[in-house]
Amino acid sequence: MAKNKLNKNWLHDHINDPYVKLAQKEGYRARAAYKLKEIDEDERLIKPGQVIVDLGSTPGSWSQYVRNKLAGADGGGIHGTVIGLDMLPMEPIADVHFIQGDFREEALLVELEALLAGRKVDLVLSDMAPNLSGVAIADAARVEHLIDLAIEFAQAHMKPSGALLVKCFNGTGYNELLHKFRAEFKTVTSKKPKASRDKSSEIFLLGKILKNPR
Repeated sequence: MAKNKLNKNWLHDHINDPYVKLAQKEGYRARAAYKLKEIDEDERLIKPGQVIVDLGSTPGSWSQYVRNKLAGADGGGIHGTVIGLDMLPMEPIADVHFIQGDFREEALLVELEALLAGRKVDLVLSDMAPNLSGVAIADAARVEHLIDLAIEFAQAHMKPSGALLVKCFNGTGYNELLHKFRAEFKTVTSKKPKASRDKSSEIFLLGKILKNPR
């Protein structure tokens, strides 16, 4: 019974969520687009001509937002490069290159390097989150693992002057993640956009300028 009630409450909140309604109206695949929009408008992360990689891009709302931000005023193509990576399939998005697979695997990295054509990435985005079990220590370890992967990816492919934005959770293990980011980046900021639900412990970490570029 309790689970049914919880599901009904979630569904009620979801249907009445202004960001869900806005996403439907503006054609975004998920309300998550507005989290990135708010952080981008605050930090001015996305600029014409950039190379941007969206880790864990499916269903694609972050890639959609980036693509729209880089679109020319005439609507013909984009000024920049957007690459989405995910183990799950993603419906195509105009002007977004999508590679399905594990970004730790050699085959995917070969495809990525071909798209980059010798260029380094300006901005790495990661809205990746593990399936949470409710066991705080186990969940913290899963979140940390994904963030470690995002940091390693940034170190390998990003410009020293670039930025990495990741999703994490304010709770067990958060201080360790903050410490990791501060060890790797010259500037570290935590962001809690309005589109992130109040009851969620979700928070985003933004690291700018690598301390130890490879």
